[in-house]
This record gives sequence, structure tokens and C-alpha cells, in this order.
Amino acid sequence: MRRPRTKETLPGVAVVLGAAFAASVACYLARGAQAGWTSLAILAPVGLLSVLGLQRFLAARTRVGGIRRQLSIGGVIVVGQLLLAVGLFVALMSRTPREGLFAVILAVYAGVVGIWCARAIARGVVGDIEALRRGVEAIDAGAGGGRGRRDPIKIATGGDDELALVAREIEAMAARLAREESSRAKLEAARSELLAAISHDVRTPITSLRLLSEAIDDELVDEPTRREYVTRIGVHVRALGALIDDLFELSRLETGDITWTMERVPLHDLVLETVDAMRVHAEAGSVSMHAELDPDLRAAHANPEQIQRVLFNLIRNAIRHTPADGSVTVRAQAARDTVEVEVRDTGEGIPLLERERVFEAFVQGADRAARSDGSAGLGLAISRAIVEAHGGHIWIDDAAVGTSVRFRLPCAS
Repeated sequence: MRRPRTKETLPGVAVVLGAAFAASVACYLARGAQAGWTSLAILAPVGLLSVLGLQRFLAARTRVGGIRRQLSIGGVIVVGQLLLAVGLFVALMSRTPREGLFAVILAVYAGVVGIWCARAIARGVVGDIEALRRGVEAIDAGAGGGRGRRDPIKIATGGDDELALVAREIEAMAARLAREESSRAKLEAARSELLAAISHDVRTPITSLRLLSEAIDDELVDEPTRREYVTRIGVHVRALGALIDDLFELSRLETGDITWTMERVPLHDLVLETVDAMRVHAEAGSVSMHAELDPDLRAAHANPEQIQRVLFNLIRNAIRHTPADGSVTVRAQAARDTVEVEVRDTGEGIPLLERERVFEAFVQGADRAARSDGSAGLGLAISRAIVEAHGGHIWIDDAAVGTSVRFRLPCAS
């Protein structure tokens, strides 16, 4: 929609009349009252004609064409009013023909130089705009499907001006879009992998349940075997229930949909209690359990049930991956404003490239699917979610032998 004429015309009229008045005063001071009035009579109408011409030009910009042509027309308007003003000055105020000719030559020279400068500036501006257009097209081509665009967008501009600022904004937008696209691709891959793992872990017990129930229903087995099958069905049903509960809890943890009551937790007592509870399980696999606690260990700001659950998950995982005659050690120590807990085993260890991935659902490390040893593979994923919900951090640390899992919690005030 075209803007009102007064918004563009009135400021221009004010500027032109002010400049004409200032010029007439200067002529008055230099050559007397007649020169002052003559200057005002020449400059004011010429300036008003230029403002009206510019107004018509701005109203017709959509029909004029590109920026180079627009700047050229603007230059013509400027030079035209300059030549008109000089011609009137020569006709009305020149004392000699030579003086008038000299003024006309200067005006023509200034006009030619001005038009050339305008076109040179236009070439630079149009070049920068063309670079911006190519950058936007590259982004659009990358978002249009197919191969997409993975390389960073770089827009070269010829100046350090507003167009250069727009170019930097386009580059930053392209980088954000590339990161979002990469994140979406990773999310889709992780979702597909997670669904495949869930489907495998659910399909296996369901298949067993179907076969066992069919055997019982068809009366293909005797009474003792039937009772054994019923027991197996109960085991599979409980495993499925635990898997579904863990999936729901993991989802709620990752979305922040769970809140706990935080309190001062004496980690000394909590670690000893957990180690003693897991000792029987470790000894059943000929694995020894040890606890090493810092005498200056401070209390943690945490929920005791959830932190004990993390310890149970880590210790159970360590026992599972430790061969007979191996050992699992739980250490707790102070570290500035935090407390650190370590669960170290003497098992096969985890390769460096696998250390982040083991905290994903249904993954245990060393390229082994969690279901290969009967676990659901959610223990470390839930542990990470719990620790991070406490404002802490959990990671796999370097270890000369076996695996060292550490987590950090904030100290109680």
C-alpha cells in the first residue's frame, strides 16, 4: 500500500526551503540584497521541483526496475536540478559570459562525476544484494529435500554496512537451520533405533507367552510341566511389566514430569547400606564387593530413594559385567561443593567411543544389545536421568582395568 504523500513530501519541502533560505542569506552577505533575493527566487522553485520529481519517482519505484536503475534516475534528478539552478544563476546573475561559461562547465563536470559515483555505488550495492539472494537460494535449496545442504553458508559482501549485517544474520540463520536439521536426523535415527529395540524386547517374551499358553491350552504337557510353564509365564509377565514401567518412568524423567522431595542425604550410610544389600548378589557370581568412603564426606542435597536406585543400577550393572573372582568397588569422596560417587569393576571395560552411547536406552556397550543377557538396558539411561534431575552429572571415567562410572551431586547447604 502506498504511504501518504505528506510523510515523504513535507520533510523534503522543509529541507529545501531551509537550504534555499540559508543560501540566499549567504549571497546577501556576499553580494547584497539583490543577490540574496535572486538566489532565493532561483533555489526555492528548483528545490521544490526536485522534491516533487522525487516524490513521483518514489511512487513509481515498482515500475522502475532494479536498484542500479533507481540510483541512476536519482542521480539524473540531482544533476538536472543542479544544471537548472546553474543555468538560472548564469542567466540572472553572471557578470560576464566567460564567468557564466565557467559555471556551466563546472556544473556539467560535477554532474558527470556524480552520476558515475552513483553508478559505481549502485554496482557495489547490487553485487551485495545479489550475494544475499544467492545465499537465500542456497538455504532454500538445502531445505527443499533431496540431498539438502550441509556446507556452511558464506556470503561475501564488499562493505561493512547494513547489507553485511544482513549477510551475517543469514549465515547465522543457515547455521541454526543446519543444526536443527542435524538434530532432527539424529532424533529420528534414535527414535527408530529405540522402537526397534523395544519391539524386539517386547516381541521375544510375547512369543514365549504365546507358545507356553498354547502348549498349556492344547494339553500337550503333563501336570508338572504345566506348572513350570505357568511359572515361566509369570516371569515373562513381570518382566514385561517392569519394562513398561521403566519406559514410562524414563519418559517422565526426560520431560521433567517428576518431582521429588530433596533433603540432606548422608552418603556414608546410604552407600554402605546399598553395598551390603548387593553383596549376596555379587557373591552368587563369585564377585567381591568393597566400599571406600572419604572420612570427610559431606551430605548430598538429594532424594535418598532415587540416589539409592542409581547405586543399585550401577552396582548391578557392574556385577553383571564382572567375571568370576573379579571385584566391584564403590567409592565416595568430597569434591569442592559437590560429592562424587564411583562404581568401579574389573570387567571387560567400555571402549572410548561407546562411553556416551551406553547411557542411551537399550544399550550396554561393547556393541552388545542389552537383551543378550536378560536385562532391559534401561538402567544407565534411568540413572543418568535421575542424576541430571538432581542437577548432577554422570559419566564413564578412564580406568586401567574394567569400567569406572562416576556421578556428581551437589552438597547439602
